[in-house]
Order: sequence, then structure tokens, then C-alpha cells
Amino acid sequence: MLQFVRYCIYACVILLGVVDTSLRAEPKPNVLLLCVDDLRPELRCFGKEYIHSPNIDQLAASGRAFHRHYVQAPTCGASRFTLLTGRYGSGSNNALFDRAKSLAKSPESVPPSMPDWFRQQGYTTVSVGKVSHHPGGRGGADWDDDNQPEMPQAWDRHLLPAGPWQHPRGAMHGLANGQIRTDDAKEMDVFESVEGPDSIYPDGLITDEALRQLDELAASETKAPFFLAVGIIRPHLPFGAPAKYLEPYRDVQLPPIPHPTKPQGKTTWHNSGEFMKYNRWQRNPNDDAEFATEVRHHYAACVTYADAQVGKVLNRLDSLGLRDNTIIVLWGDHGWHLGEHAIWGKHALFEESLRSPLIISYPSIPELGHPTNSIVETLDIFPTLCDLAKLPQPDFVQGISLRPILEDPTASGHAAISYFSGSRRSIRTEKHRLIVHGDGFVELYDHTSTEKETKNLSDEQPKVVQELLAQLNTRKP
Repeated sequence: MLQFVRYCIYACVILLGVVDTSLRAEPKPNVLLLCVDDLRPELRCFGKEYIHSPNIDQLAASGRAFHRHYVQAPTCGASRFTLLTGRYGSGSNNALFDRAKSLAKSPESVPPSMPDWFRQQGYTTVSVGKVSHHPGGRGGADWDDDNQPEMPQAWDRHLLPAGPWQHPRGAMHGLANGQIRTDDAKEMDVFESVEGPDSIYPDGLITDEALRQLDELAASETKAPFFLAVGIIRPHLPFGAPAKYLEPYRDVQLPPIPHPTKPQGKTTWHNSGEFMKYNRWQRNPNDDAEFATEVRHHYAACVTYADAQVGKVLNRLDSLGLRDNTIIVLWGDHGWHLGEHAIWGKHALFEESLRSPLIISYPSIPELGHPTNSIVETLDIFPTLCDLAKLPQPDFVQGISLRPILEDPTASGHAAISYFSGSRRSIRTEKHRLIVHGDGFVELYDHTSTEKETKNLSDEQPKVVQELLAQLNTRKP
């Protein structure tokens, strides 16, 4: 009898252990969001063989690179608004501050941001560097006023180590060793390359802080999952990077600039005001081929510098043993013209302004390293991260989860909507780009032709124009 009782007790213990194991929730995955400012798809893993980007290339090899990812707006603040809210915005760089004002007046009318949504699900949320429009996420004259948060309720910690650049505004456009851009940008060179460690430019300090935050999050006694966003400033203007990152490009023969002339007729072309206001030594890359090559070399050096910062963060993630439970997203906030259409900058609705890199990597992703050519947009990142993290899907986001494409790179994408100031809107489909101006003027480009976005076909193909206008208006921001 005693032996039978012992057997029953043993069986109950085993059964309780099984029940306890079955009820134990899987640990929520961490999220690492890497935002890179002004990064067009100027990466080896996106087909630019002359670029040195080994760390981002390795990330692409361990995940899915989206070769046709489009942003909602070709400017920093408006594009980041969509990333961080999952919603269309106004197209203004002040979109997040405008949202903060609305949140203060009527909290119930403003949906949560992406980091706030993750906080509500038990995540510790931290941002370092330029994640929202202002590095560090604050307003005020020097962007360091704690009473003016750009994203209220979003972050447990939002940090910008300014170092010798004194404040976030100084760091945003800082050159080597604490040089700050003044009101007269002509006093600052449009590019430079100075000997020294990574920390002589602001991104070195941003990355060091990101590593400290990773260490702290890994050591946290709460063991809460984290949502860590790291915003790297380069290759934003001015193009400054330590000399070692320019060295690989000194003798590199760059391919010719495609369609380098100013387009004919009405377009979203502009005169590259942001670029042209810096000291250019009275040279213009549109009529000085040697200078154009120098600019492209320095942009490439900044890409390689940014890639090195990404590598440091990923290496620390690995050394802490966190990679196997972390979803990683690398995102460029918009494209950038390097002479195409005679533009040196963003702020247009051409392909070069709107297409940017997107890479998503997570454990057990199928068909590892296979890129996709399916069209997607920044709007989709918020619902995708919720899907991958197995969080409740917010009903207020306007994008869709990219899980089908993550599981099968040949799965279909969807048309991408973009917009900019003056009520100008665009839709990009597999074959066409349509741009509609505020006054109703239309540009239609055929991407299956050799002319691509150099010949407006709107008068020749009115039926296509009407079909695309109908699509655009059904998804009107």
C-alpha cells in the first residue's frame, strides 16, 4: 500500500511539472531597430559592388533584404513619423511634434506609437541617437528641452550623448572634434575626412551609448524584453567620417551617374538647396565631374562608417548571447540623389528619394539570405514587428504585416504610397510610378522601359493614369 501511495505522489509531481511547463509562456523576443539617416540602397548587399558594407551585408545574409522598400516621405521627420506610428502623416518634419501637441490636448484621440505599444506589452523601450526627427527626441532651441518630448509615453529612456558637440542640435550636423554648424552653413565644409577614432564624429558616441544600453538591458533583473532603437546620423550631410573609411574609395572607379540631367517639364525637381548651402569651394557637382566623384566618395565613406557602427552593435548583441531571441530591423529613413536628375539630396518624389534599404532578420527565418523584390513600404514595419513578436495587432495601423514575404521572398507585395509638401503624392506599382501635384498635374513613368523616370507618359497613357489615380485615392493619406 505504501508503495502504491508513493507511486501516486510521484505521478502527480510529474503531471504537475508537465502542466507547469505547458502553461509557461514563451519569452517575448527583443527588438533591435537600427535607423540610418539618408541611407539610399548604397550597399553591397543591394547590388553596389564598390561599397564596403560588410556588417550590413552579413545582416542581409542572415535575414531578408527588401530591395524595393519605399518610404512614405522623402524627408526625415515625416518618414520617421510613419515608422514610429504605423500611420500616414502630414509630410511635415514637425509631424511628431504636432502629434505630441494633439496627445497633450486629447490623449484618447491619438493612437499609441510603436514603442508605446511595446511598452504596454511589458517591454523596456530605449532610444539612442536619431530615432525620431531630433536626435534624443526633444525640442527647444538646442533640442534638449525635457519639457518638449517629441514622443511622449514612448521611451523609458531616450538618449543622445552630445560630447564636444554640446547638445543634440550640435551633434546632428557635427563635423570632427566638436565642430558645430552655425546659422551660416557656408562656414562648414560639405565633406571632410579627418584622422582619428570613430568617436571624433557624433556617431561614435551614439554607438558607445548603444553598447552601454545593451549591456544594461541584458543585465536587467526584471528580465523584461527590450525594444532598443539606435539612430545613426551618417550619411546625413555634411559628409564627415574618419579617414580610414575614405581610404577604400580613393582609387575606386565609380559607375556613371544614371540620367544626370535636369528633367524637362514640370516635376518634383529642386535645386538641392540643403546640399548647396554648405561650403563647396565654389564648385557644383552638376557641371564638375571631378567634384561629383569626390562627393560620391565621401558619401560612400560615410556609409562605411555607419556600417561599422552597425557592426559594433550586432557584435555586442552576439557577445551577450541575445541574437537568438532578437528581431533585428535595419531601415533607411529615405533615399538620396547622388546626381540623378541633377539632384544632390532628397526632397523629391523620384525613385532615388523614396527607395531605401530595409532588412529584417529573426531566428529561424525561412530561406535565409534570399532578398525579395516585392514592393513594400515603411507603413508595414509596425504591424510586422507585432506579428513577429506575437503581440496583439493594433487596429489603428494602416500598413500590413510582411510575414508572408519573410516566409517566402517570392510572395506578392503591394503598391507603395508616398507624399511631400504642396499636396504632392505618388504611387509606385510593379511597372509604374504616378506623381500627382497639388494643382492636378500628373507625371507617369514606366519602369519597364529604358527611360524609366525620365519621360512623362501621362498624355500617351491616360487609361493607366486613371487606374493609378483610382488606386492612389482609395489609399489617400
